[in-house]
Amino acid sequence: MFDKMETLEDLFQHELKDLYSAENQLVKALPQMAAAAKDGRLRAGIERHLKETQQQVERLERIGKSMDIDLDGETCKAMEGLIKEGQKTLSERATDEVMDAAIIAASQRIEHYEISGYGTAAHYAERLGYDEAAQLLRQTLDEEQLTDTKLNDLAKSYINQKAM
Repeated sequence: MFDKMETLEDLFQHELKDLYSAENQLVKALPQMAAAAKDGRLRAGIERHLKETQQQVERLERIGKSMDIDLDGETCKAMEGLIKEGQKTLSERATDEVMDAAIIAASQRIEHYEISGYGTAAHYAERLGYDEAAQLLRQTLDEEQLTDTKLNDLAKSYINQKAM
């Protein structure tokens, strides 16, 4: 890494490494969340997002390769904490309906973190003139926002009501 980040380029590379770590952690955590979900639509959505997350990892690898950046070696502590919190939630005693609502809440916290990270990284890429990287990061940002919307719709349309 760097002794000291001195430029937006340095910060951009740091952000890419952080996102790469976060997504790889999520690839490992999502199957556990899907298994805990009792609602079929929620479980299917999490499984769909796992496949999407794997593609997002591949996109980051594509960016890293094209820019000759080694993305390994960083640990995203924020994602580590969000996943740990989600795992604690999964270990709680709760009715199936309440657990599904809790899974959505934990998932949305993760999505909001990712939305922030991808929005920032995409902006840095644009400012630095990395058009392909910016496009790939925006594609992932769009997917994360759509996932958040779908989770929100599930919660508001019936899962939270069932948990009452």
